[in-house]
Amino acid sequence: ALTVRFITRRFIGDYDPTLEMIYRHVAVIDGEMVHFEILDTAGQEDSLQIEEKIKWGDGFAVVYSVTDRCSFDEVMRLCFLIQHLHAGPKRGAAELPPVVIVGNKKDLQFDRMVSTQDGENLSKALKIPFYEIS
Repeated sequence: ALTVRFITRRFIGDYDPTLEMIYRHVAVIDGEMVHFEILDTAGQEDSLQIEEKIKWGDGFAVVYSVTDRCSFDEVMRLCFLIQHLHAGPKRGAAELPPVVIVGNKKDLQFDRMVSTQDGENLSKALKIPFYEIS
């Protein structure tokens, strides 16, 4: 739903999170035309599948739900995996892909299981930008 909203600027309430999709999108960023291919994973991949998808990507939004502690617990593992798979003997830390941590469903305060402070603390520990959204 987050990807669809980014591309269409509309919220699509009827969304199947178990379907994997590749979205193509063109946007103007800092006056330059940028072509996106966004892989929206189903989040049900085994280790080999997720590694292949991480190798495919050039940038990552690691999204968890503030109403689901298990999704938050996966963030650190995924961020380390991204760094490990994109770091190599010919690449330095400066060449690691951009990564951002995103806590979604911020509006569901009464169902919250992950505090904003938890997200901020993880962000600081991993030195990765963090945002909470709805």
